[in-house]
Amino acid sequence: MLHVIFTRMEQQAVSLTRDTLMSVTTGLLNMSVTTGRVHEKRAEFNVCQDFSLDKYLAVTSDVVGQINKPAAAGKYFFTALYINVLSHSVVALTLMFSLSQDPDCLQTHASARFSHILQKDAFLVFRSLCKLSMKPLADGPPDPKSHELRSKIVSLQLLLSVLQAAGPVFRTHEMFVTAIKQYLCVALSKNGVSSVPEVFELSLAIFLTLLSHFKVHLKMQIEVFFREIFLTILETSTSTFEHKWMVIQTLTRICADAQCVVDIYVNYDCDLNAANIFERLVNDLSKIAQGRSGQELGITPLQELSLRKKGLECLVSILKCMVEWSKDMYVNPNLQTNLGQEHPCDPDAAEVKPSGRRDSVGSLDSALSSSTAQADHPEQYEVIKQQKEIIEHGIDLFNKKPKRGVQYLQDQGMLGPTAEEIAQFLHQEDRLDTTQVGEFLGENSKFHKEVMYCYVDQLDFCGRDFVSALRIFLEGFRLPGEAQKIDRLMEKFAARYLECNQSQTLFASADTAYVLAYSIIMLTTDLHSPQVKNKMTKEQYIKMNRGINDSKDLPEEYLSSIYNQIAGKKISMKESKEFTITPKGKQNVASEKQRRLLYNMEMEQMAKTAKALMEAVSHAQAPFFSATHLEHVRPMFKLAWTPLLAAFSVGLQDCDDPEVASLCLEGIRCAIRIACIFSMQLERDAYVQALARFTLLTASSSITEMKQKNIDTIKTLITVAHTDGNYLGNSWHEILKCISQLELAQLIGTGVKARYISGVTHSREPSIRGLPSGTEDFMPLGLGGLVGSQDKRQMAHIQESVGETSSQSVVVAVDRIFTGSTRLDGNAIVDFVRWLCAVSMDELASSHQPRMFSLQKIVEISYYNMNRDHFNKVGCNPNEDVAIFAVDSLRQLSMKFLEKGELANFRFQKDFLRPFEHIMKKNRSPTIRDMVVRCVAQMVNCQAGNIRSGWKNIFSVFHQAAADHDETIVELAFQTTGRIVLNTFKEHFAAAIDSFQDAVKCLSEFVCNAAFPDTSMEAIRLIRHCAKYVSERPQALREYTSDDMNVAPGDRVWVRGWFPILFELSCIINRCKLDVRTRGLTVMFEIMKSYGNSFETHWWHDLFRIVFRIFDNMKLPEQQTEKTEWMTTTCNHALYAICDVFTHFYEALSSILLPDIFTQLQWCVRQDNEQLARSGTNCLENLVILNGEKFSPEVWDMTCSCMKEIFQNTFHTVAHLCDVCVQEADFDAQSQGSYDRAASERGHSQMSSDDTWKGRASDQRLFSGLLIKCVVQLELIQTIDNIVFYPSTSKKEDADNMSAAQRDALEEAELTGETGAEQGMYMHLSSAHLFKLLDCLLESHQFAKDFNSNNEQRTALWRAGFKGKSKPNLLKQESTSLACSLRILFKMNSDPKLQESWPDIQARLMIVCTEALDYFISLTSESHREAWNSLLMLLLTRTLRLPDEKFRPLSSSFYPRLCEMMQFDLIPELRAVLRRFFLRIGSVFHIHAPPQGGTTPLPTT
Repeated sequence: MLHVIFTRMEQQAVSLTRDTLMSVTTGLLNMSVTTGRVHEKRAEFNVCQDFSLDKYLAVTSDVVGQINKPAAAGKYFFTALYINVLSHSVVALTLMFSLSQDPDCLQTHASARFSHILQKDAFLVFRSLCKLSMKPLADGPPDPKSHELRSKIVSLQLLLSVLQAAGPVFRTHEMFVTAIKQYLCVALSKNGVSSVPEVFELSLAIFLTLLSHFKVHLKMQIEVFFREIFLTILETSTSTFEHKWMVIQTLTRICADAQCVVDIYVNYDCDLNAANIFERLVNDLSKIAQGRSGQELGITPLQELSLRKKGLECLVSILKCMVEWSKDMYVNPNLQTNLGQEHPCDPDAAEVKPSGRRDSVGSLDSALSSSTAQADHPEQYEVIKQQKEIIEHGIDLFNKKPKRGVQYLQDQGMLGPTAEEIAQFLHQEDRLDTTQVGEFLGENSKFHKEVMYCYVDQLDFCGRDFVSALRIFLEGFRLPGEAQKIDRLMEKFAARYLECNQSQTLFASADTAYVLAYSIIMLTTDLHSPQVKNKMTKEQYIKMNRGINDSKDLPEEYLSSIYNQIAGKKISMKESKEFTITPKGKQNVASEKQRRLLYNMEMEQMAKTAKALMEAVSHAQAPFFSATHLEHVRPMFKLAWTPLLAAFSVGLQDCDDPEVASLCLEGIRCAIRIACIFSMQLERDAYVQALARFTLLTASSSITEMKQKNIDTIKTLITVAHTDGNYLGNSWHEILKCISQLELAQLIGTGVKARYISGVTHSREPSIRGLPSGTEDFMPLGLGGLVGSQDKRQMAHIQESVGETSSQSVVVAVDRIFTGSTRLDGNAIVDFVRWLCAVSMDELASSHQPRMFSLQKIVEISYYNMNRDHFNKVGCNPNEDVAIFAVDSLRQLSMKFLEKGELANFRFQKDFLRPFEHIMKKNRSPTIRDMVVRCVAQMVNCQAGNIRSGWKNIFSVFHQAAADHDETIVELAFQTTGRIVLNTFKEHFAAAIDSFQDAVKCLSEFVCNAAFPDTSMEAIRLIRHCAKYVSERPQALREYTSDDMNVAPGDRVWVRGWFPILFELSCIINRCKLDVRTRGLTVMFEIMKSYGNSFETHWWHDLFRIVFRIFDNMKLPEQQTEKTEWMTTTCNHALYAICDVFTHFYEALSSILLPDIFTQLQWCVRQDNEQLARSGTNCLENLVILNGEKFSPEVWDMTCSCMKEIFQNTFHTVAHLCDVCVQEADFDAQSQGSYDRAASERGHSQMSSDDTWKGRASDQRLFSGLLIKCVVQLELIQTIDNIVFYPSTSKKEDADNMSAAQRDALEEAELTGETGAEQGMYMHLSSAHLFKLLDCLLESHQFAKDFNSNNEQRTALWRAGFKGKSKPNLLKQESTSLACSLRILFKMNSDPKLQESWPDIQARLMIVCTEALDYFISLTSESHREAWNSLLMLLLTRTLRLPDEKFRPLSSSFYPRLCEMMQFDLIPELRAVLRRFFLRIGSVFHIHAPPQGGTTPLPTT
């Protein structure tokens, strides 16, 4: 802008440039120096021939400091001014203001208002420019050469440049924002109504910049500018065309910014205290667009047309902004690839606008400047808007009848019932008519008096003189005309004044104040009323008030002062309120001169009002919210759609200008889009009907008047149908009627003769019978008037007019509506077809030649939409009657299809049966579900032989029914499924192979329905029957190659047959209750054993992956009780069954599954479930005993390693648990001794499940785990013993030894261990394997010894909560592990195959035995020694049976220890063995000879 202005200046004389610089500088000097100095400086300018910068600075140097301090900054300013004016460049000034963008300037200091000297300079210069722009012009027409006008224009240009180049500091700094409010906005209120076009245009440009960059700080200022200047100029009938044009030009730029438009609505129309800027703006633009103010303005038709176009352009821009703002909610059907991919916008997810909404000019800056932290909630704004409408309606009622207005606001809850609340409302609401307020306060009723008293009491007169108090009192309302009302008001005022100023001594009583107030009102009327010719003098006023102060006079000086104040300024309402309520009605103007005079007066009043309001809000703070939510468009359009429709309708009706028609059609199209997006049916239908009306295709119109705008309207209507079809609903009726009539217009345009046209009216009137042939066919298009010889010429003219309707583009566009129906969503296609049928019925209602256009289109769209699942939606209709009809219709169609059968490789049965499946899934009505099942059952019973691909849908329906809770549905579905499995599969198994897996899955679902246990068991039987089909007909499965071509023929039996059966059985085991899953488990392993001989090796591998899922149910039951039950029953059962199957197919499974079997057994043993752990060891024992003879050395090595790992795992677990329990114990030192003594007196026994414990739940879990691991140890020891020596062998040997000792006949005892070893796996174990097992046993023995010897640990465990019969111990583990070790060592010591290893074996045997005897001797507990009786019997008996050469070294080592044993109180059996042992020692070592005939020695081994 500056560049343009100064380019013009450049073309003028140098003197003008010098004059311009002088005028600007003089204007600045006027504010800083005296008048004399100004004239002096002006003279220096005039005589200065050298106009260089140095000379210019020299002239201004002595006043620089007065304009801006320090002097350097002022000098810099004049330099910049010089460069701007003379060099026609804004570089210098821009540079000066851009310095405020330096980041260093952002470092503010608490002690200074500015952080940099340049900021202060910029502020002072900016303020000076604002004040310079406010300098008044001379009276009369403005002189373009005057210094005042030129300085005003340059200052405004500089201000515009400053604002456009302002950086972040200038935009946000408090001082600069304050300067804009207090100086620039006030200056704009003055210049914004200037009669000088250049000043007015600059003011508008500055306002646009403020709106773009500073609106977050200027909410109230922007409101004043809109309300008092923009909208007033638009609404005022006397305003000039130039002013209106420039205002609309500015509004065009504002309305092009979506963010700005929505922000205006949110911040003003949805603010209780603000004017309805958006609503007024739309209404004013609508009036201008309709051309309603052209005659009032006295403008030319061309100017009026230009204004109308600009008004329409603004309205269309507003609608485009709404469309752009809400575009995320719009779904274009033409961009959808299929119906299933519609993704309507989620309003909650669309709160963040895409960047595309901020493409408008200036919107980005405004978005950056108005970043508010508050969340955007459209619902809150709508509530506020509703409240505002209620308040505004109440104010309108008040301004007509105050009582009705107050009552209405109270009824709506917007005004309280008390007098205080009503009085406060009268104070705060500026929109109330002051006359009505005065009348309301002056009423004589009790309640009105209370309100008046409260109103006056809410005023504060403290410390004010009487006149100023009276001014405050009367500025809020006009005094009523009735004297009694005035009397009551003045009486209350006088009382309130004295109440607030009790310390005053001037007035003797309230009566004095009352009379004086009356006299002041009379004086005001007398002095300032133009109707009073003879004005009251001061003396007369003083005389009139004599004796009013309690029969005394008030001081004359006081009364004289009052007279002077009233004479200087009358008492009136506050200025802003007085101007605000000034009506702006239409006035009759006789001449252009009178119009100009009246407009200047109105402009002056506007300037005063705007200036007063700007000054009033210059210190106010109001938050400005930046809108983000899409939903704001709905209430905006709700507010604006009526004036918008009026503007577009009038434009299309009255004006033939192509540009006007194009704008109107574009606006209607945008309005329809918005109404469609937000489902505003009334508004949508109104716009579509308007559009249809202007096509001239309706029955009430005539195409003889068709013009280009009507052709364009038809194209627009077709475009709407194409782009917004998903949202049109009932509006399809109007569109399809127009399209139907368009076909007639196309026939006319192509010249088709009348007899070939099939269009007729619905009825024939008698008056039409005489028409020529052919004309009656076109009655719907208004062609019935073509009569006589002129009809041919007129028809030719009509054909030329409507010829474009037959153009290729229109024909293709109409056809796209019908072909594009496939992309309409479900509801839209229903509406489309429904109204197309209605239009077709209208076409067919003719009694002469019915038209077939719509009927043909119905056929076409039926073809286009064949792939739609219409039955899916109708079958799920909430109305059961509709759904039943749909299902029955579907059944009839399906039966017809099934009667035709299906050829190989076709799948159409799946397509037409799929709706049954969908309805069964989605419709929860028992009646409909029962009917679906019955329909499918009927199809199976009647057409089972023809069903091919449809089996999948049938089993899917029964699968859904299987999970139902209705017994009838489940029973019917199961009976049909059973017939299919037992009968249909038997006859048509090859045809059902593709759905065999679905059948098994369906049966599995029946099994898992816990509500019907009998059905569950019967379904398992049917699954067992399915296995029979697979076994008997493997060739059919191998030959089936439908969709598993990648599967090898040999594996198809597994993939399509065995695997689905076994997999579903595993699912049954995992899902069902105990009895059902037990039955399923049994059947699964029966199938394995029955048909496993036909399984391939890799099938077994897949199968056991399924089986092992049973043990993966750590993730299945969450509750501990359910988990325990699962492990105790199902896992236990499955474990034995797995070992049984493995043994049955050992040769096939050992190479691939034995490691997995061992791993699974270890998992079972590690579980905190005693039954499962015991089962794990038992299964391991059975597996080895039954298959050990077939084990290879490698397998034996794996087996021994497995047992060793189990041992070690339990060792570590028990040790860890013991440590944890001991750490949690809290010993009591004082009671420890007595506690130990009490414990030592109790018996000792191995921990077992019979022991109980009590304490915390965590302790119980620890003790439970400890107990289970100890049980596992015992079970493992027994397992090794049973594996090596066969089960029960060791127990029988111990019993035999004890019995022989009792009879003192040890020589008669059988060597049970020898015979057991022959039956057991000892013969198949190598010495390495035996030693590995021996190490496990001895380690277990040592652990038990250590535990039993640690009395402190055992006591701690007991104290921690383990309460058994005695303190916890591992006596049984200690004795049985050593007993098993001794049996193995003694057996190895006498095994001839190990003769080479005898020395090592004997040495190890010596160590084990001596350590055992030493430990026994060290025992102090009698009960502990008793636990070793059987062990000692075994050790001594086995030693006695050794030959002399092996007996001698052992006995020599045993001898001293056995002698020590004699001191104990041993059982008789043990003493008998010891006697035998000592006798044998005497014999072997030749201490004595055995007596003749004595006892023979024990047989040796």
